[in-house]
Amino acid sequence: MLKGIKKIVVIALSSLAVIPATGQDLLANQAPIDRKMKAVDSIQLQKLLEAEDFENPAANLYEDWNNLYTHRATALPDSFRINLREFCMPTDSRVITSNFGARWGRQHKGLDIKVYIGDTIRAAFTGKVRIVRYEPRGYGKYVVIRHDNGLETIYGHMSQQLVSENQEVKAGDPIGLGGNTGRSTGSHLHFETRLCGVALNPALMFDFRNQDVVGDEYLFRKSTYSQESAQATNLRGVPGSTAGIDRLEANNNSSKQQAKKKSGSRFHKVAKGETLSAIARKRGTTVNALCRANGIKQSSKLRPGQILKY
Repeated sequence: MLKGIKKIVVIALSSLAVIPATGQDLLANQAPIDRKMKAVDSIQLQKLLEAEDFENPAANLYEDWNNLYTHRATALPDSFRINLREFCMPTDSRVITSNFGARWGRQHKGLDIKVYIGDTIRAAFTGKVRIVRYEPRGYGKYVVIRHDNGLETIYGHMSQQLVSENQEVKAGDPIGLGGNTGRSTGSHLHFETRLCGVALNPALMFDFRNQDVVGDEYLFRKSTYSQESAQATNLRGVPGSTAGIDRLEANNNSSKQQAKKKSGSRFHKVAKGETLSAIARKRGTTVNALCRANGIKQSSKLRPGQILKY
């Protein structure tokens, strides 16, 4: 009788011991399935996000996607970081014939770059074509592209457009050919960069002289934009020169010298890894003077491509 009871207890205890182990085995077996389902969910989510980006790039900045208007100004954020990586220069021309800013009693909202009829014009960044249109008294044959980084770029006065509305393009894809259509006095590319429909100086981001962007990113700040725009024009703009690179450089140097005489200021483009103290030594000034001139602190983080006054 006692032996029988002991046997029953042993069997019962053995069964209890087996239950958790079996449960653990089931969980262990289920884990790979859960991981697979999670991967599937992630893939589906990524596809949905990509589809949304395709339908309306930079949807967090723009309320809608339509092909009705060329540009419509909306509220600008106080600050916005624009990614300039994976870019392509829209043309390999280095000659700027007209700057951003006041011109002939009105605002010139972009840069004019010397190109010839038939020269290839390329998308500056990956994005989606929003407008392909002809405006005889303005842009001529032009294209508007909305990019994933929040910018919209406009390419005007082309002789031919090579893309269609709602087409997805990659940085460097041909989108048109240089021309002299619309309100134009000679073959050139009118190039605009806009954020929330507001024209920003392309020289803040693109350095056509060196066929490069100014850095990995540009931090737009509403409070300092006007000053930065003027500095960028002084550094990279060349008013009214079409006689080639040599004359272009001479005019540019002359403009810089005149600006220096008027303001007594010079400018330094921050290289990767540079510190305020290193820049101060290089430019024969002090860290405190650099901070005062640029409205920054000694602890401020410098970014490659940033322009400092000294």
